[in-house]
Amino acid sequence: MEQHVVIRSAQPADLPAVAAAYEWLFVPPGQRPPQWDEADAVRELHEVSSSHRSEVLIADAGGDPVGFCTVYLDILSVRFGQRSWVEDLAVHPDRRSRSIGGRLLTAAQDWARERGATHLELDSGNDRIRAHRFYERRQPTSRSQCFSWTL
Repeated sequence: MEQHVVIRSAQPADLPAVAAAYEWLFVPPGQRPPQWDEADAVRELHEVSSSHRSEVLIADAGGDPVGFCTVYLDILSVRFGQRSWVEDLAVHPDRRSRSIGGRLLTAAQDWARERGATHLELDSGNDRIRAHRFYERRQPTSRSQCFSWTL
C-alpha cells in the first residue's frame, strides 16, 4: 500500500489535472466518448465538486493526482432508499495494484454512508475484465447487468 498517497476531496486547483486524468479511462478497453471535451470536463468537475449531492475524490501523491473517483447521491429508490453512484473511478496505469483504487472506493462508500445512502452502485463495461476482478475482490453484495441508450 502506498502510504504517502492521501485520499481527499478535490479542490478547484486540482480539477484541470483530474480532467486530464480521464485519459486513463479512454485507454483500451475503454474509449473516448465522441463528445469529450477536456475544457467542458473541467467545468463539469467544478459543478460536481461544488454540489452537496456529489463529490470528486482524488488520490494525491505530493500534489499530483494518481487516482480519482466521482460519487453522487442518486435516486431515492422506493424499494431500497437513497442510492449512491460511482460514475468514474480511475487510477494512473503505473500506480495500479497498490491499494489506491480500494482506498478511493472506500472513501466513496464513506461519503455516501455519511449522506444517508443505503447502497453504492457502479457499472463497468463488459470488456473491463481487470476492473471486474478488482470489484469482485471488494465483495459486492449484489451484481446486475446495465443497459444504456444514447439519447
